[in-house]
Amino acid sequence: MADSPYEARMLIGGARPPVDEDRAIDVHSPLTGARIAVISDASAGQVHDAVGAAQAAYDETWRTTNGAERAQLMHRFADLLDEHATAIGELESRDNGKLVRETTSQARFAARNYRFFAGLADKLHGRTIPLDQWETFDYTTRESVGVAALITAWNSPMQLLANKLAPALAAGCTTVVKPSEVAPLSTVYIAELLEEAGFPPGVVNIVTGGPAAGEALVTDPRLGRISFTGSVPVGQQIARLAAQNLTPVTLELGGKSANIVFEDADLDRAVVGAVAGIFAAGGQTCIAGSRLLVHESIAQEIEQRVSRRAGEIVLGDPTDAATNLGPVASKAQQDRITAMIAAARESGARLASGGGTPRPPGLADGYFVEPTVFADVPPDSQLANEEVFGPVLAMTTFADEQEAIRIANGTRFGLAAGIWTQDLSRAHRVARELVCGTVWVNTYRQSAAQAPFGGVKLSGYGRERGVEAIDEYLRTKNVLIDLSDEVRDPFQIKT
Repeated sequence: MADSPYEARMLIGGARPPVDEDRAIDVHSPLTGARIAVISDASAGQVHDAVGAAQAAYDETWRTTNGAERAQLMHRFADLLDEHATAIGELESRDNGKLVRETTSQARFAARNYRFFAGLADKLHGRTIPLDQWETFDYTTRESVGVAALITAWNSPMQLLANKLAPALAAGCTTVVKPSEVAPLSTVYIAELLEEAGFPPGVVNIVTGGPAAGEALVTDPRLGRISFTGSVPVGQQIARLAAQNLTPVTLELGGKSANIVFEDADLDRAVVGAVAGIFAAGGQTCIAGSRLLVHESIAQEIEQRVSRRAGEIVLGDPTDAATNLGPVASKAQQDRITAMIAAARESGARLASGGGTPRPPGLADGYFVEPTVFADVPPDSQLANEEVFGPVLAMTTFADEQEAIRIANGTRFGLAAGIWTQDLSRAHRVARELVCGTVWVNTYRQSAAQAPFGGVKLSGYGRERGVEAIDEYLRTKNVLIDLSDEVRDPFQIKT
């Protein structure tokens, strides 16, 4: 893609309408601040048309396309994602500042998701149910919900989309996709790949824009499911709007995940896990291990080692192989992170490392935030309870297992947690007590297409990935058949 700004066009019913100058949104590079693209701020009419195209494609084509055929198209699409993974990764890195090796890997992981769910597309079985009435035959079918709205965040657009689009297509849904206006380019890129794979027009539609476009989408009464990944306030607003039409919603929201290091842990592995858990992707991931809970007997050593590793992280161009950390995704995000760092310092939290906004050589206009470590952070402080969504780690000590569990569960979030211990019994005990959707033991941030993902409390509800995800896009129908020859007249009076 050229360095000059270009039109990133929407996809509605197979058509690619040009960007209206009067309704254009600029997309900026987090590395330089320069404008790199323009997108449409979709009107309510365009959103309505996109849902209409999805509904027509469902009624006329996709509803009767069998699972084997859907799977074949999904496999073709996955092959194309693999072929274009480098281009997608480079585009996404330019768009949101993540390391190109991570965005490229996420494009390939997205392809794995489509292949996994393609394997489920022809296995959506119902069941027969024996009833008390011998002559009544009862069975269920699992049918798609119809049109699904899929709304993704800016931090990992291609991977987040795969978490939603793959099970939706496998279930037989048609879709309207809305990426974040902050980083929409990789999502728009795939429009041509969907056409090349052979998906009928209208099966996947892509609309771009801001909050008004999102509101027009989630309030459309024709939707059978809304799936959203993003912030808690926006998720709450979507749930309120969806309630008007009783549209079911899947919400994958924020987190304040605890990475718990016990005194018997392999400290070399735990330090690597702690550093990667928060500073990978610049901390701009919902599963970031933003709270490091450390047993008091090893706290000083862990603090020193984590702070030293944080100070060695190389900031720079995310497409440069020597870079460990790129810029955060936007100026607004940089401002929010630095404001929370300042608030933590003013409240008395002890800064162990970082805290600044560096300007790497030649990148003075980039949205950089230094990897930051705070120590002795009180569990009830803002830093320990509010999601920063940046490279900021809050370290807290604990005295025993029960205190670690209490602190870990002591936030409004419940997305993920990590446990570092060589005691197998402890690992199982603590995992059982943690109130969250995912627990890692002696690892962190690992993902798999087969493993279900989602949260509890303010981290949301519903599941993505794994066989559980396809249930979000299906509904159960029950069929009862009277096999007898008897006339069952409820008004007949027997004497």
